[in-house]
Amino acid sequence: MTSALDAAAHIALTEQFAAHNYHPLPVVVAHGEGAWVTDVAGRRYLDCLAGYSALNFGHGHPRLLARAHAQLDRLTLTSRAFYNDQLGPFVRDLAALTGKDAVLPMNTGAEAVETAIKVARRYGQERHKVDPDRANIIVMAHNFHGRTTTIISFTTDEDAKRHYGPYTPGFRIVPYGDLEGVQAAMDDDTVAVLLEPIQGERGVVIPPAGFLAGVRRLCSAHGVLMIADEIQSGLGRAGATFACDLEDVVPDLYVMGKALGGGLVPVSAIATDAEVLSVITPGSHGSTFGGNPLAAAVGHEVVAMLETGEFQQRARDLGAVLAEGLAGLPEDRVLGVRVRGLWAGVDIDPAFATGRAICEALMQRGVLAKDAHGSTIRLAPPLVVTEDEVGLLVDALGEVLTGPAPTEAQH
Repeated sequence: MTSALDAAAHIALTEQFAAHNYHPLPVVVAHGEGAWVTDVAGRRYLDCLAGYSALNFGHGHPRLLARAHAQLDRLTLTSRAFYNDQLGPFVRDLAALTGKDAVLPMNTGAEAVETAIKVARRYGQERHKVDPDRANIIVMAHNFHGRTTTIISFTTDEDAKRHYGPYTPGFRIVPYGDLEGVQAAMDDDTVAVLLEPIQGERGVVIPPAGFLAGVRRLCSAHGVLMIADEIQSGLGRAGATFACDLEDVVPDLYVMGKALGGGLVPVSAIATDAEVLSVITPGSHGSTFGGNPLAAAVGHEVVAMLETGEFQQRARDLGAVLAEGLAGLPEDRVLGVRVRGLWAGVDIDPAFATGRAICEALMQRGVLAKDAHGSTIRLAPPLVVTEDEVGLLVDALGEVLTGPAPTEAQH
């Protein structure tokens, strides 16, 4: 099925009437199925971004579509002013999946992070009597937790932060992976440490071995909440239900999003112990769409799919294939490769090409990927991808890296 407008017309409309807060590759996607998308001209591409891990189960997974269609015919929204028959089973099973007691559902990842921040501050002030004017949360440099005013207040990305002040106080930034830095920043007014077990937006950056376990020990010793933002790294992407599982670390609070909605609807949540979440009382936090029946139905199906372990295993198995393939890339043009599950960051020598130029060249070869910063590209195909399709990705990247240096197109 093709669109009445061609790609150039769609791009022109978007550029004229939509804010320029993104710089997309010049491809106009009209259809998706599994690990593949098709543009308005009928050309197919292997999707190796998967909606920043929101599409862990691929485009239009039959189980998720069936669950969504069934719920669309019944009930989509009540608000939390009333109970609905989908929310209870969803939060029960999500709590079981996380090993926690209680869940607070929201919509977007940024909302879930904001919720975690509010819970940590309120818990610290009510349970540990931390002065509300002195409460602090330790965060990591080069983090990405969303783009709300509070969250960009502790980003180190100047593009995301510039000219949005005044900024929200109460955060202490330490280098990612620096356990001594975390310890030095922690004091009696610290209520939480917020981190990504793997920094996805930065280019799939993995902390040093023992860092997560060390943060866990420090938080336990000081009565501080450890908050793991698993929005990109969780729900199968890294080869386990959560990336923290790979280090045998259990945080006090999980933050989830993206893949929790199966690529169909925005669904996010935090999961923690009942004692921690008990600080949230009627009127103290909420969301009109949070926990709506449609979102709960889709999220519940996602949980059921993860309970089997099938997708976690696929990420491990196919991640090994991806790692082996990436290890064969030309060393003179690749400065580093990091792989966790079916998720990789590849650092290209900037003397050869920018990450954007590499992604444009991959697009010409039928592969869609996204640059992170500078000359780093991220690879995150849906977990339904096949071994042959992973090989296609590696071959396309190898072809780009062994050919003439690509340059960015002018738009």
